[in-house]
Amino acid sequence: MPQDAPPNGSAPGQGQSSWLRVAGMQAKLHRWAAADSGRRFDDLFNFVHDPATLKVAFDRVAGNRGANTPGVDGLTVADVEEAIGVPGFLDGLRESLKDGSFMPLPVRERKIPKPGGSGKVRKLGIPTIADRVVQAALKLVLEPIFEAGFLPVSYGFRPMRRAHDAVAEVQRFGTKGYRWVLDADIEACFDTISHPALMDRVRARVKDKRVLALVKAFLKAGVLTELGDREDTWTGTPQGGILSPLLANIALSVLDEHAHGPWLAGGTMSTPRRRARRRAKGLPNWRIVRYADDFVILVHGTSDDTETLREDIARVLAPLGLRLSEAKTRIAHMSEGLDFLGFRIQWRRKRGTSKWYVYTFIGDRPIRSLKDKIRALTSRTSQQPPRDALIRLNQIMRGWANYFKHAVCKHTLDALENFAWHRVIRWWMHLRRWRWKDVRRHLAGPHGRWRRPTADGIELFNIAKVPVTRYRYRGSKIPSPWAPVNHA
Repeated sequence: MPQDAPPNGSAPGQGQSSWLRVAGMQAKLHRWAAADSGRRFDDLFNFVHDPATLKVAFDRVAGNRGANTPGVDGLTVADVEEAIGVPGFLDGLRESLKDGSFMPLPVRERKIPKPGGSGKVRKLGIPTIADRVVQAALKLVLEPIFEAGFLPVSYGFRPMRRAHDAVAEVQRFGTKGYRWVLDADIEACFDTISHPALMDRVRARVKDKRVLALVKAFLKAGVLTELGDREDTWTGTPQGGILSPLLANIALSVLDEHAHGPWLAGGTMSTPRRRARRRAKGLPNWRIVRYADDFVILVHGTSDDTETLREDIARVLAPLGLRLSEAKTRIAHMSEGLDFLGFRIQWRRKRGTSKWYVYTFIGDRPIRSLKDKIRALTSRTSQQPPRDALIRLNQIMRGWANYFKHAVCKHTLDALENFAWHRVIRWWMHLRRWRWKDVRRHLAGPHGRWRRPTADGIELFNIAKVPVTRYRYRGSKIPSPWAPVNHA
């Protein structure tokens, strides 16, 4: 066992900032966890309530978009900063953690519509600011430990990884002959994860009973519904909590280990030769790609092989209290295409040739969603000042284009630019009582070139000008945030 300083950070290190102190301790925890896959960590609670950890945790909470969204106690980050003061707030929180009096409050339920216009809603659980800070502190401690054991086939809510890596992996293996796809959907994953099964996974790496009790307390904190009723939480980990994505990944790592196990050293698919030998015998190869609770399994085999895998995966998920959605889980061939993380991935013939490739396009649902947002901001009944509308439009279109710019989407961006331009112009014609000749007078230059619509110095973003680039598959080259730093 490595003989380093204990993880509770007992050496003060007065000259170090809170961030450097926490980063150093995370690096040690990650190194120890990677060196011994069976090690169970004790004495972690002191690191959770360490002043540096709580300070970094509060800064992360304050930097989130939901900082001004209150929990059941009505407090926001601004209230804490102005009325209580951050040092006093953190000192009180630390004392309550140390003396055992800290107890999480129920999360405040908030329902938001699911994307795509299906009419369904997603339930979010909004914790109090104090609970968010403690959850963030727990995540700072637990994440480097569990990240050491997570497999490279999962990408959601993990440091240094993004959705584009998952899409690139699907495209890469589709190109290599993995053309049958189990496009899976776990029904109400965050709401139905079994607490005992999840805690067993946490106990596999964590021995500290105080940390385990704190994690369990958050799972059992309950929900205050929009109607004001208190409901107990017997299963699941509420979406909206800082700790929830990590806990979901810990639970679903069972799936990763089962499906990806044959690829590990010594496994039946661990080398190209072994995979080729399996195919020569008529046996399938497969590869799982998971982003949080959204995953696909690519199969180099037949439709029957994929159906067998589907039944196998259902058996693996059952002990976690999870099941595949009968309506949304399907088996498809790559030539039919699949929708994954907003992208449409399809094996098709290249125009003008007889060669077939796996292409990544933008899915229909994100395009419809963007158009709906543009329509809402440029409605004839909109009372929003044109400048404010353009600012919001630009933010939405720029973020959307930056996410999808790695797809085959040049024509799509051109069409969206044309759509956004005409929506703004029609709105302004109604707002300002313009006719087409007025539009030409204001926006057409002396040489017939059109100028961009502008309101009080804010110009409409041209989504067609976003450069379309290929996203490079990173695979095993994705770095770890806790890799040793070379100071040479």
